[in-house]
Amino acid sequence: MAQVQAISSCSSVNLLFRGSVKSSPRIQDKFWCSKKLDSLQELGVKASEFNGVAIAHSSYSFASPCATHAIQAVLGNDKATTSSTVILEKPLRKKLNKVVLAYSGGLDTSVIVPWLRENYGCEVVCFTADVGQGIKELEGLEAKAKASGACQLVVKDLQEEFVKDYIFPCLRAGAIYERKYLLGTSMARPVIAKAMVDVAREVGADAVSHGCTGKGNDQVRFELTFFALNPELSVVAPWREWEITGREDAIEYAKKHNVPVPVTKKSIYSRDRNLWHLSHEGDILEDPANEPMKDMYMMSVDPQDAPDQPEYVNIGIVAGIPVSVNGKELSPATLLSQLNEIGGRHGIGRIDMVENRLVGMKSRGVYETPGGTILFSAVQELESLTLDRETIQVKDSLALKYAELVYAGRWFDPLRESMDAFMENITKTTTGSVTLKLYKGSVSVTGRQSPNSLYRQDISSFESGDIYNQADAAGFIRLYGLPMRVRAMLEKGL
Repeated sequence: MAQVQAISSCSSVNLLFRGSVKSSPRIQDKFWCSKKLDSLQELGVKASEFNGVAIAHSSYSFASPCATHAIQAVLGNDKATTSSTVILEKPLRKKLNKVVLAYSGGLDTSVIVPWLRENYGCEVVCFTADVGQGIKELEGLEAKAKASGACQLVVKDLQEEFVKDYIFPCLRAGAIYERKYLLGTSMARPVIAKAMVDVAREVGADAVSHGCTGKGNDQVRFELTFFALNPELSVVAPWREWEITGREDAIEYAKKHNVPVPVTKKSIYSRDRNLWHLSHEGDILEDPANEPMKDMYMMSVDPQDAPDQPEYVNIGIVAGIPVSVNGKELSPATLLSQLNEIGGRHGIGRIDMVENRLVGMKSRGVYETPGGTILFSAVQELESLTLDRETIQVKDSLALKYAELVYAGRWFDPLRESMDAFMENITKTTTGSVTLKLYKGSVSVTGRQSPNSLYRQDISSFESGDIYNQADAAGFIRLYGLPMRVRAMLEKGL
């Protein structure tokens, strides 16, 4: 009867046998036993499994290793007892010291924790950013992370920074991707990735990791931020490396590694939520011909079910940045939260679109952005007073490029930063207030005012005035239309 005793300095170890078996007493990266190979059968291990994963048939439960682990195998029979020392180590993809993992507590990131330890021999620090996804998403995360094998969970509240330093600059720039998308997920990734780089420095990590798949945009957004802020960090993207292909594989891996599988009900949609928006993808939405189900929406009521009476809201703006709602000054995150509530109950901000992902494929998504839709309307309406025609045209043309850079994850690109400096300078006079009417999914302006307004009633009035002489229009029209007049003369042989 064979007895197996595991000796490890780690509290959590997975026994994975790889490499060769030799009679040499050398123990690093090898399996050594004083008996012949056939004695391994007494351990319940098939010799052929040493090139893959070997499982020792025993009642003992082994957790995942930090590095090399010793096993004393006592092979006993009626005549004699032979002791063997076995040193096991799975060849690592790369030796890392400590990895900061973007962690949500869901199935994917839960299995990434032991996978990182198993394949990179590292400690794992889980990091969760609070960007307004909701308190329920943060409940019990520390217990989940440690149960998965993480040595630490770091949670940072990034809501104010997210709105002030990422959302509001995009709002000021008028950045909208492909005519509709208000960049909710695109803006959130760089603030999270930046915080991960900060945490990596704080805990002495030499690598960062994320759970993004190889088909989406987020992998690019995370990694470009890592490159820009700390190019010395190694980046691990398990979905591009491991053999797990779906949810069932992940559940099986979790069970094998004693990782508690999240018991929350799996949504049929893939969702991303933050303070700016809520996105929906997958299931019936994968067919662009399908209308979204009514019960899919979470931030906004169906416009048909919205109040029968409109609601008026006044937005105060200073230098292109919102500062108040109905005369009350609020912090950036509080202001946006309040407008989400107001807009949501009137069914504001629902967008259904087919977009072009950065990686080349088309994707259908449905977005809820109630507060953001209100703010975009307010800022654009105020700019109609404070910016001249040429400035608006140039600003709008640059806004397209600005949105493209943000969507593509190039937040810390010098081009976006330079364009942002232009946007900040050009909107320094965009100060005032806008009154909007919210009614059954629609936002319409009812009033706008600014101390820097370029609108002059004495000029725009149909009444005659001293500044604008209507007779001047005749000479202007003749000069402005001269090219058209010359072309017509040529065609007629004049």
